[in-house]
Amino acid sequence: MRPKVPGAGAAALAGLLAVLLASPALGGGLPLAKLKLPPGFAIRVVTAEVENARQMALAADGTLYVGTRRAGKVYALPKALGDEPPEVIILAEGLTMPSGLAVRNGDLYVAALNRVLRFPGIGSHLAPNAPHELVTDRLPKHRHHGWKYIKFGPDGQLYVPVGAPCNICLSEDPRFASILRMDPGSGEAEIYARGVRNSVGFDWHPETGQLWFTDNGRDRLGDDLPAEEINLATGPGLHFGYPFWHATDVPDPKFGDQATPEEYQAPVLELQAHCAALGVAFHTGKQFPERYRNALFVAEHGSWNRSRKVGYQVGVLLFEDGTPRYEPFVAGWLEGEKNWGRPNDVLVVPDGSLLISDDQAGAIYQVTHRPAVGAPASEANGPGPAAGELPGGLRPAGDTAPAGPLP
Repeated sequence: MRPKVPGAGAAALAGLLAVLLASPALGGGLPLAKLKLPPGFAIRVVTAEVENARQMALAADGTLYVGTRRAGKVYALPKALGDEPPEVIILAEGLTMPSGLAVRNGDLYVAALNRVLRFPGIGSHLAPNAPHELVTDRLPKHRHHGWKYIKFGPDGQLYVPVGAPCNICLSEDPRFASILRMDPGSGEAEIYARGVRNSVGFDWHPETGQLWFTDNGRDRLGDDLPAEEINLATGPGLHFGYPFWHATDVPDPKFGDQATPEEYQAPVLELQAHCAALGVAFHTGKQFPERYRNALFVAEHGSWNRSRKVGYQVGVLLFEDGTPRYEPFVAGWLEGEKNWGRPNDVLVVPDGSLLISDDQAGAIYQVTHRPAVGAPASEANGPGPAAGELPGGLRPAGDTAPAGPLP
């Protein structure tokens, strides 16, 4: 519940709320005060009781569904964004990497390795062992990059990525290293995009309807190669380079001589190698300042095999003046070489706030915007970086300057 402060002015109340929301007592014991956001923004913990929280989906009745990878569980949080801490219900457990989920027409869809499950009328079955049915079990069973991130597209089809079953290889099954488009009724699927090593996040631009997605680059080429990618699929049938070429212009040592980069789609933006860009979401609400309208938020899960850690933040791709520009939005989960959280997914909810899942802390955060009293919304965040500037060691696709480490 929000505290009442008799006689306090709006500015004082806003300051008090910022302190309270950042305190461990209201943050599930998590050090929220260490997180850095642009001026005017606040962050709170919705819950810290969702072990291994991965992809999120919000139903029309306000229930938040959360998938997991290692935990093998699917959670439901009824009235998740109310004033009181939400109840955490385990709908299903013992599943194999049920990380991807989506809600449509009152049904919950869960992707668990080679299976897609449907929980019909889930809002009436918010209890353990919720009834479900099989959509398909014909997806590949390889566990390497086998966890899924799923969403319904504007065409009503379910989009399901299938990661490469290795660090670098050329698979006989063409479904590996692709994004599939699936009929949610029959489970029949076709390949929508190829050459996608491991996408764990995508969304459709709210104006163009085109698919934007992240892709995690291969390992064992050093700290700074190849860059992680943000890609744009303008339609079906495109190939994005894997395993032949990585990022914009990095040939693979084993497969690079079998093709030329001109045959593939280059990324829109390159991010620091190994930052592990996962879930993404376009901002379609009005709560945030105008500069964030249609911006793409990106959860950087963080590196696991780099000599100096990078990522562990939420970034945002802005489109001011028609020029893509990437900058940190929420940072502070990484302190030196120690991390206390790992952002995994982002979700814009109807009131325009942003949810963030954290599979290390088992938490769901909510970011809201409260401009200073009397300050125009356009000024609430202060000036952004200069045009073309990419803070945190990021670079536009095609830039040949080496990508430096994130702070």
